[in-house]
Amino acid sequence: MNPKAIRPGTWKSSGLLATVGILVLVGYAATVASDNPVRAKTPEKVVQSQAALPAPVSFSSVIERVSPAVVSIQVTQKAPAVAQMRGGSPASRDPDGMEEFLHRFFGEDRLRQFGQPKGGDTPGTRRGPAQRQVGSGSGFIVDPKGYIVTNDHVVRGAAEIVVKMKDGKTHEAELIGRDSLTDLALLKIDAGKDLPHVSFSKTATPKVGDWVVTIGNPFGLGHTVTAGIVSAHHRSIGQGPYDDFIQIDAPINRGNSGGPAFSTNGEVIGVNTAIFSPTGGSVGIGFAIPASTARDVIAQLKDSGSVERGWLGVQIQAVTEDVAASLGLKEAKGALVSKVTAESPADVAGVRRGDLIVGVNGEQVSSVRTLPRLVAAVAPGKTAKLALLRKGEERNVTVKVGLRPGPREVASAEQSKKLLLGMRLQALDPATRDRFNITDDVSGVVITTVHPSSSAAAKGLSAGDVIVEVANEPVISPKDVVAKVQAAGRSSRKAVLFLIRKEAEQRFVALPLRKA
Repeated sequence: MNPKAIRPGTWKSSGLLATVGILVLVGYAATVASDNPVRAKTPEKVVQSQAALPAPVSFSSVIERVSPAVVSIQVTQKAPAVAQMRGGSPASRDPDGMEEFLHRFFGEDRLRQFGQPKGGDTPGTRRGPAQRQVGSGSGFIVDPKGYIVTNDHVVRGAAEIVVKMKDGKTHEAELIGRDSLTDLALLKIDAGKDLPHVSFSKTATPKVGDWVVTIGNPFGLGHTVTAGIVSAHHRSIGQGPYDDFIQIDAPINRGNSGGPAFSTNGEVIGVNTAIFSPTGGSVGIGFAIPASTARDVIAQLKDSGSVERGWLGVQIQAVTEDVAASLGLKEAKGALVSKVTAESPADVAGVRRGDLIVGVNGEQVSSVRTLPRLVAAVAPGKTAKLALLRKGEERNVTVKVGLRPGPREVASAEQSKKLLLGMRLQALDPATRDRFNITDDVSGVVITTVHPSSSAAAKGLSAGDVIVEVANEPVISPKDVVAKVQAAGRSSRKAVLFLIRKEAEQRFVALPLRKA
């Protein structure tokens, strides 16, 4: 089977058209030859059309080989009290399969995005009793001892995980480890025997146009096969700092999350994770975690139950065309350092604010999204060589890479203990970026709480918004915000101007000081 081949029906039509085309050209040449015998003495070389490559007749052989390793996953979790419409109908009922789409693309803020206020019930609702919720997803066995790969969002918060094999047998699964930054998780079942399994591809990333076959559990239907092609590489969907998805057009739907995307030789080239869809169903735009990423993460989860990543301790921002011009660059590339955390590996190594990082260990930093992946790939404690541009001069800096802070460090992050203008603030660090899906190119102070009766809430501010500037001056810590608000108060101003970033948009918001 050749992944670039056209389908058999097209092959026949194309062959017929090619034949007709050649016949017409030959007939035309013969006519010219008879009319002009002089030109006929110098025959021209005929360019032959390239024969079409044979198309795959069927994917059945590869499917028969790999499908026993694909499993369905049922997750039961204890849910908090949910809002219900008067009359007992759940307000959050999701008949069209939108919940997964909304969560993957809008996070915890998905209700506000579609008109329901976040953090409160809509008028006419009441709180219902806690109930157990059941969700389903997909996964695949990567080790005969029963290790299973799936998505983190499939098993997050699970009280019970049950794995169903293709033959219908079920097994209770143990959660070995999960990694929210790449949305991967590793489970294990004990079947009492070696199990059929598949392997991650160790070859280069598949080419755009290569065939891809997916197997999963869409809408709880069980083993379902779809096929398509690789549509694009290096897609970012705002999930986190390590976004680097393969885009595929093989139909995947709710319940396919965590399932495998196979090449035509039966190797796993990706883990299906998300779709883009206005309806909740497949529209031919799906995203899979590349095998190169999943393979390394799963290996660490299997060894230690967690993932350790390298950390520099810098805040970075994208290099726009304007920034590139101001730095004297011919093209916009690299990652611009906007802040260096005190006593971080970067600080110790002498990295400064304003440095442009253009390379790590000989690999080019093509964009701001490239740097976090390159640094994360360096084991904590190892050294990395950074290529910098500082005031137009090239420099090489050797950094002893640190360990990226995890969730346990969240509590120690700098944050405001009191409400300021109805808001609680926190510095942007790896943990808060992960929590609110804030990319590394964004600088400022994140809002973690907004009092519902405050002027901030009235102006549309909410948790996850980033304060970029206060009174037209940039801020990087809650202390900066407090100081500038206090300075505005001392100047007898009635309001202070905030520059707020909400997702990819920025706007100015004036908050009255008398209600502080």
